[in-house]
Amino acid sequence: MVENTKVKSDIEIAQEAQLLPIQDIADQLQLTETEWEPYGRYKAKISLDVMDRLKDTKDGKVVLVTSINPTPAGEGKSTVTVGLGQALNKIGKKSVIALREPSLGPSMGMKGGAAGGGYSQVMPMEEINLHFTGDIHAITTANNALSALIDNHIHQGNELNIDTRRIVWKRVIDMNDRALRNVVVGLGGAVQGVPREDGFDITVASEIMAIFCLARNVRDLKERLSRMVVAYDMNKEPVTVKDLGVEGALTLLLKDAIKPNLVQTLENTPALIHGGPFANIAHGCNSVIATKMASKLGDYVVTESGFGADLGAEKFLDIKARYGEIDPSLVVVVATVRALKMHGGVPKDQLEKEDLGALEKGMVNLEKHIETIQSFGLPFVVALNHFVKDTDQEVEYVKKWCAEKGIEVAIAKVWEDGGKGGEELAQKVVDMIDKSENHYKPLYTLDLSLEEKMETIAQKVYGADGVDFSKKAKKQLKEFIDLGWEQLPVCMAKTQYSLSDDPTLLGRPEGFRIQIRELRASIGAGFIVAITGNVMTMPGLPKKPAAMNMDVTDEGKVEGLF
Repeated sequence: MVENTKVKSDIEIAQEAQLLPIQDIADQLQLTETEWEPYGRYKAKISLDVMDRLKDTKDGKVVLVTSINPTPAGEGKSTVTVGLGQALNKIGKKSVIALREPSLGPSMGMKGGAAGGGYSQVMPMEEINLHFTGDIHAITTANNALSALIDNHIHQGNELNIDTRRIVWKRVIDMNDRALRNVVVGLGGAVQGVPREDGFDITVASEIMAIFCLARNVRDLKERLSRMVVAYDMNKEPVTVKDLGVEGALTLLLKDAIKPNLVQTLENTPALIHGGPFANIAHGCNSVIATKMASKLGDYVVTESGFGADLGAEKFLDIKARYGEIDPSLVVVVATVRALKMHGGVPKDQLEKEDLGALEKGMVNLEKHIETIQSFGLPFVVALNHFVKDTDQEVEYVKKWCAEKGIEVAIAKVWEDGGKGGEELAQKVVDMIDKSENHYKPLYTLDLSLEEKMETIAQKVYGADGVDFSKKAKKQLKEFIDLGWEQLPVCMAKTQYSLSDDPTLLGRPEGFRIQIRELRASIGAGFIVAITGNVMTMPGLPKKPAAMNMDVTDEGKVEGLF
């Protein structure tokens, strides 16, 4: 008789989990009864009053998890983040995990959710990957309420003299829908409004999402919302939310969403999941409020940033940590043998074959991301996320490569073994923090010009020769300088698949330049967005979306979600 060795899927593991009531997780964090409110059995919102009570409590150590450039082979950054949080608890450290909320766009599209995997998942996985506590829907509503208020202002007489050709605020939806990238609104005659061109972004690209994740409290949230530039008037002067007088209404729509969400992992480690801007078109980090709160509630905070170190980690360290006054202690750089082989030229359907030559070629991608973290003055550990089909020789090659360069590396088996499979990594993280010098500082100072900031990121993080501006971007650059916005940080919108702005260039490309086609002013968030290459702020669905495999039984059991 042959033993059935079928590997359980993430959702099967999740549905078999024995979760604790959310009150038990709140008790672990020593929250008082008035500091949290349940959203069902296994979710809760935490009051911002916690920050006032713990304002004099020493901050815990913040561990940032990033990775190499993602590939279809999978890197498992969220899985390692969750597994490391569980592992730190197993070795006797009080840890709290801080993660982003998944967007429905990639969940229903191609990427899948962002709740971890295997035995390193945050729970309840189905709810987190679907509507969760409604935060993203609240941001969608606030964004589109602002669009409605702009169009109504114009319809009712346009007191602010808004140039309808220069309205820069777009509507949003939390779904990949290419048909909405460019639309026309206001058709149907005078009573239907004023016709104009418009478009949709995905919700996680909204400036309101960025503000939501950078705000320190409700007052800061309202002030940032008031500074958002929505259009320009006939004199080419910016028109803001404050000019419209609607910052109070937008803040009201976000008053519950701004409270961090408390959940747990499969091993009952507390996790705060809050906010979710994309890292390829926004700054790619969970909320400052959740990260700061986690650092007050735990001795170690394990958080992540989206995609590779060229995107999420750079933005965490140049934007989020700067605005949030967060002092990171260490970075974990996640890699897999499979992804490294893809960067070395192996197609996806050949990854299960041992190929040390391709692995050697692909190591340059990991090497570049390590150099990026070193340029910020931070200690780091490489986590090799183990897949079942990795051969011993391939794993040993990566370990030897790291050893020869004096790089700490740990094999993480957190997908199959949960926290136990991450104990080696957890111990190395603790030891590195204790023994290493930390000279963290952002990559650039704010007194540099916008062009110099973009050049710095392109050269030091991507390995580019420099940046080139389109005619449109050059004009916008001059306008932004004239408006006094040159002191802001830069948020680069770039493909996640390559260090360059060309998604087909894997490994470590050389001899390329970054093409900046458009600039956007996110004055409320506090940065200038530079859109490079062909990156889209409204993604499209693939030929066979993940949604085609999703279903729910008559009993309400979710199927096909991952």
